Amino acid sequence: MAPEIVSIVVLVVIFVIATLLPVNLGALGFVAAAGVGVLLVGMSLDDALAGFPVDLFLILVGLTYLFSVAHHNGTVDLLVRWSMRLVRGHLVAAPWIFFVLSAVFSAIGALFAVAIVAPLAMPFARRYGVDLLLMGMMVVHGSLAGAFSPISVYGVFVAGVVEPTGLPFSSLVLFLAPLVINVVIAAVLFVVLGGRRLTGVRVAHAVPAGGTGTTTTAETEDGTDTAGIATEDEDEDQGEDDTPPRVGREQVLTLIGIAVLAVGTVAFGLDVGVLSLGIAVLLGILCPAGHREAAAGIAWSTILLVCGVITYVAVLQEAGTVDWVGQGIVALGVPLIAALLLCYLGGVLSAFASSAGILGVAIPLALPFLQSGAVDPIGMVAALAVASTVVDVSPFSTNGALVLASTPAEVDRDAFYRRMLVYSGIVVVAGPLLAWGLLVVPGWS
Repeated sequence: MAPEIVSIVVLVVIFVIATLLPVNLGALGFVAAAGVGVLLVGMSLDDALAGFPVDLFLILVGLTYLFSVAHHNGTVDLLVRWSMRLVRGHLVAAPWIFFVLSAVFSAIGALFAVAIVAPLAMPFARRYGVDLLLMGMMVVHGSLAGAFSPISVYGVFVAGVVEPTGLPFSSLVLFLAPLVINVVIAAVLFVVLGGRRLTGVRVAHAVPAGGTGTTTTAETEDGTDTAGIATEDEDEDQGEDDTPPRVGREQVLTLIGIAVLAVGTVAFGLDVGVLSLGIAVLLGILCPAGHREAAAGIAWSTILLVCGVITYVAVLQEAGTVDWVGQGIVALGVPLIAALLLCYLGGVLSAFASSAGILGVAIPLALPFLQSGAVDPIGMVAALAVASTVVDVSPFSTNGALVLASTPAEVDRDAFYRRMLVYSGIVVVAGPLLAWGLLVVPGWS
């Protein structure tokens, strides 16, 4: 059996094992990378494990460490309270606030906008009874909505690959297509995952930092009670609603640290992982109380899972499995079907790896196909961009992993992981097809 086929079979097998047995998929990924790389491809062990995503590892460790510190010293609760004051307690607006915030960060060049927004959005959702999957996916789709602006990392990268070839290219189409598609997906998610039940619900502006409040219901405008949310009236009875939240030294320093993280990554392109680790360590030096407990909040099981899978995908690329599949698709000779399969190739691979890396494979792989004139290049490039990024909701991709890692510790992460897996499966199946149907079939000429 050809090495390419064996490597794909092994991928399927480790997924089945991780689904049926309580074995971390990342651990299986490392074993598979070593086994397939050394025994099948002839790589040395060092080369087989060279695909370990060091940058992503540092990002996940640094961010979960930093925001665990922020959670333990009350800063996350403070930001949650301020967020609800911003929308005057109208809970229905909250998912869209985080969507827009993520989109803006992404559009102005923050490659890891989700890394900044998710650690704030997920505790917010937990506190006020918003569906965690809804909130997490709103953050991811928000980042994807702005991901291909002309000044974003993705937008500049795709333009840099396509424009030198002389193929027709539109930066406007590249920006607007992912924007519109992700807004539509977010709107559907909002309806399906219970966003409408938040309409009319107002919550307390000022839940005590570090606490959960003393109430369990919120009153909607039609008089219906909603479980799990403190009411504005009850909070007023406690004399807290109009009282500015207390901001201590630890919270001020943590807020400065979060601001430095946002500005450093967006404006100066500093490494997210190293910067967040540095900020977390500095906070531990300046405010050591409770820091030992915060270190326990690093999401090690999630980090193992994501890094193991990505390491095995790197072995697949080194083994030529990706090129083998791509060449087989182009050789079909039916342009529209080949375009659809190329979209699926980008989507499926991106669900298990960094979208930036997969775009670097998918678009160059499609260039000979685009130069043949079989399909319109403008629509095909936009479709590949959407197909290769919309699947970032997967818990194995960078953005999905950040959402999973940002899930509050008291939440059953295994259950939430399974929900993410189901949703990402739907997106992997439907996303590339949607991109192809909207952007390739009609053509842009």
